[in-house]
Amino acid sequence: MTKQVILVTGASSGFGALTARALADAGHTVYASMRETAGRNAPQVAAAADYARDHAVDLRTVELDVASEASVAAAIDQIVAEAGRLDVLAHNAGHMSFGPAEAFTPEQYSQLFDVNVLSTQRVNRAALPILRRQGRGLLVWVSSSSTRGGTPPFLAPYFAAKAAMDSLAVSYASELTRWGIETSIIVPGAFTKGTNHFAHAGKPADAAVEAAYMDGPYAGVADKALGGLAALEPADADAGEVARAIARVVDTPFGKRPFRVHVDPSQDGAEVVNGVADRVRAEMFRRIGLDDLLKVK
Repeated sequence: MTKQVILVTGASSGFGALTARALADAGHTVYASMRETAGRNAPQVAAAADYARDHAVDLRTVELDVASEASVAAAIDQIVAEAGRLDVLAHNAGHMSFGPAEAFTPEQYSQLFDVNVLSTQRVNRAALPILRRQGRGLLVWVSSSSTRGGTPPFLAPYFAAKAAMDSLAVSYASELTRWGIETSIIVPGAFTKGTNHFAHAGKPADAAVEAAYMDGPYAGVADKALGGLAALEPADADAGEVARAIARVVDTPFGKRPFRVHVDPSQDGAEVVNGVADRVRAEMFRRIGLDDLLKVK
């Protein structure tokens, strides 16, 4: 195994924290990034330091607010100054919302897209020049089975944002292969336990419209949707498997990493639809004579 220098965004909790620890356990130098490291997330910084000490691994934290271009640039500069390079970028930062689509204001949609989609562009523009100069690297994108699988109601802003991020990842993939940069898209299912995704979900700002749905013809739908998702999830579903899947991708030899990996105990159908979409994409590239862009050389 080659030791990699890895940045994981949104690593204060959930998939991000689990992934940072799994990668550090695998022997890599890992920067778990989060905002407010001296404030709200100070306990998470201390927990990461404790984990590094107790497990004798190279797990570090770095201040990084994905909504701030200056913060992103400062974090990337710090990593390169300390570690001398950057090999892997894991796009994990994101936020969920729950409620009727109409009840969210346009500003709320904009904020959700900023955190889930535009944030990846800020980080890419700071990190990719380094990876391109090195002539080798890996982008890991944490997507969602909701982009092409089952889409239960009341999750519209999050589902739309994750679909946009997944689409961006697919487009980036073929534009980076000639630079020696691989892409792996990780597709978790709806893990209702083991992360704070659902617990910390945002709510609609328009309470009147929300009430019209929740107290009207859609009364009880929210509880049925959430209960149904939880019931679909096997009792032994482990959110840590997403982190372990990412660690396996990182440790796969260069040039052989999978384009997409599904981790969905509930089997909501995304793997089937993505399989077709990814095959059609590959066929199109072959038809237009650009199939060399599908894999790094």
